[in-house]
Amino acid sequence: MRVSEKVSHLIEKGKGVLASHKPNPPNVIGFPTCDTGLFTTWKTQSLSFLERQFSSTSPYYIEFQDKVQRPHRGSISTGIGVLEAVREEIESGDISTASDTISPIQIIRNICDRFHLVARQLRTRYSDRETIDIQDEYDVQDLFHALLHLNFEDIRPEEWAPSNAGKSTRVDFLLKSERIVVEIKKTRRGLGSKEIGSQLIEDIHRYQTHPDCDALICFVYDPEGRINNPRGLEVDLNKDTDSLIVQTFIRP
Repeated sequence: MRVSEKVSHLIEKGKGVLASHKPNPPNVIGFPTCDTGLFTTWKTQSLSFLERQFSSTSPYYIEFQDKVQRPHRGSISTGIGVLEAVREEIESGDISTASDTISPIQIIRNICDRFHLVARQLRTRYSDRETIDIQDEYDVQDLFHALLHLNFEDIRPEEWAPSNAGKSTRVDFLLKSERIVVEIKKTRRGLGSKEIGSQLIEDIHRYQTHPDCDALICFVYDPEGRINNPRGLEVDLNKDTDSLIVQTFIRP
């Protein structure tokens, strides 16, 4: 979904919130309100979008956050106006969006694309000095974690135990400010296309309800080429919905 299309979608959702307005019953004093649940969902998604595209210090984000406080028609109309201004300037080319600058997701993709080159370079050091040799998933996590620190400051381990008994505890990485979770896997004997796909589907379902996750990046390191059709598996797993963006990168 293009950025302008995403804005249009949020504008229509805002109009849907306005349409939920109901007058107060007789003898009830106060401002009539719109559906609180619809309002909260729309407001959260709009703020998340504005922060992801422009940052939390942009005028659009600040205006929306300051003026859209309660499920009243005036507040909602103001929010719709902010989104319409964003769409107009995007379509006219007057402002930059994540498609014009390097977004957090693009930065992570660049790390995924170059990870194998970094891992290979580390194998050879002067005078056979000690180095990190990528043998298993924990090694991949350690190196990827270090590379994330080149561009991100607040990186929080997300440790959890899979539902399948006997599987070891795994650590994903939450980029708190960017609301992105990075999940890392490494193929091995017995963990090929079918198993990776099944595990990622389970994890995608889990992260759809994560309170701090708007996007899930799945990096699968496959140095031995155990996944026969990596691009096909990526397409099957990738999604872009209101609840979660999923992007999968199988490398090299």
